[in-house]
Amino acid sequence: MKNNFILSLALIVFGVVACEKKPESTKEESPFRPTATIQELMLSVVDPNVDPIWNSIQTISNADGVEEKHPQTDQEWATLKNHAVTLREVANLLLMDGRKVATSNTSTVAAELSPDEIEKLIASNRPAFIKNAHDLHEAVTQAIVAIDARDVAALEATGAVIDQACEKCHMQFWYPGDKRPTQ
Repeated sequence: MKNNFILSLALIVFGVVACEKKPESTKEESPFRPTATIQELMLSVVDPNVDPIWNSIQTISNADGVEEKHPQTDQEWATLKNHAVTLREVANLLLMDGRKVATSNTSTVAAELSPDEIEKLIASNRPAFIKNAHDLHEAVTQAIVAIDARDVAALEATGAVIDQACEKCHMQFWYPGDKRPTQ
């Protein structure tokens, strides 16, 4: 009888422990280790990859006349696509949780907020920041489609779409108080 009592007590304790609600674990640790700041990504990845896209189509007018330049060889188109693929993927890097805006304020633009102020704006409106990064991703995807089709007119048009995606984010988070000049 005593053994049955001990066995019953042990089963009750085991049942209570087994049914006890486990505390929810803390947020799962990210597998990513974002170390570059957004500013560093802009300087080291965005700028060197967007400039070749923007500069890939040119009209040069001088005393000798007008010269139209655009990618023509397989190698020029392939190089341009590599820039575009890299630029498109940086949109994903910008969205990684834990990425700082900058380590210090190095801007020479008076209207630009401090890195801390920018981070607060991004944190308070993360969905808009995500949408801006997705807009950049989509704009560069359009450029890649134009590059694959070797469509110079479409590539030229996507340059403006990429610029608008970048500027929209900058106006919303980096210098939201900046006044546009009136015409």
